[in-house]
Amino acid sequence: MTELYPIKFEPFLKDKIWGGNSLVKNWGKKADLSRLIGESWELSAVQENLSIISNGFLAGNNIEEIIEVYMGDITGDAVFEKYGNEFPLLIKLIEAKQDLSVQVHPNDKIARERHNAYGKTEMWYILESEPSAKIYSGFTHPVTKEIFNNLLSEGKIIELLNAESAKYGDVFFTPAGRIHAIGAGTVLVEIQQTSDVTYRIFDWNRKDNKGKSRDLHIDLALDAIDYDAAGKCKIRKELTPDKTENLVNCPYFYTNILQFGSLIRKDFNIIDSFIIYICISGEFIIHWDNGAEIVKKGETVLLPAIIKDVVLEPRPEAKILEVFINSPNL
Repeated sequence: MTELYPIKFEPFLKDKIWGGNSLVKNWGKKADLSRLIGESWELSAVQENLSIISNGFLAGNNIEEIIEVYMGDITGDAVFEKYGNEFPLLIKLIEAKQDLSVQVHPNDKIARERHNAYGKTEMWYILESEPSAKIYSGFTHPVTKEIFNNLLSEGKIIELLNAESAKYGDVFFTPAGRIHAIGAGTVLVEIQQTSDVTYRIFDWNRKDNKGKSRDLHIDLALDAIDYDAAGKCKIRKELTPDKTENLVNCPYFYTNILQFGSLIRKDFNIIDSFIIYICISGEFIIHWDNGAEIVKKGETVLLPAIIKDVVLEPRPEAKILEVFINSPNL
């Protein structure tokens, strides 16, 4: 019987020029409504932003410290062997009151060579959207670097981008190298590799409150863009109550969704990984051998890999994202 338990963390709230107050009003984050909160980092191993545990006897320790002590009991043996003390995923809630910059993230090879970091493959699950909200992801059709650079210099880059409407429940998967931007009027969950490397390409000619434009990273971006990454990429699943449905399966994370109104028993004995639960509607209780932990809308909880059997109890209903690393892909 393990002393470990489902672990919660203090979120890091990030003020952004394009942020708003929906994360405070609708998703339980604690901040003054006058702040423009763009991001809530729910679980992070990015240096200078190491998540601090908020519950249980480990409260006050950060994610790196507990992995250093408990190793594979937290992350899974295969995950620990590959990533060591660095937790491999970063979980965020994001509100885009304005359009975010058009950007790209490098792949592992480029990020390692340039920044001694991991690349950044990510996915988004839409939580809220205004009627006109959209996601920009990839090109409408494959292009060349020369065509892209020419249109960028002419201020016409948006003509190249694939734009899709964003509605509650939509999923967008963005591998490293795929150009993208989150459109105005969206709130979403972002699941990504542990990396904070972003190449900003175009920022809508926006200036901050001091009249200054944000830095762009065009030279770095040109060699990181996948110019063949084109076409529609939206994923939408019709959910069956009390049934776990897969949304994304990639080498960096495996994401399921579960909408349930009955007790659900989970057996993770064949999964050599931690489990992350993100509550996107309602609330539920995680029961395990040593106790129970309630998880409310907007909360993220880390289930250590050593806990293999749990029962999820909805109160009275819940919808959750379930995230782990599919160990055969390591």
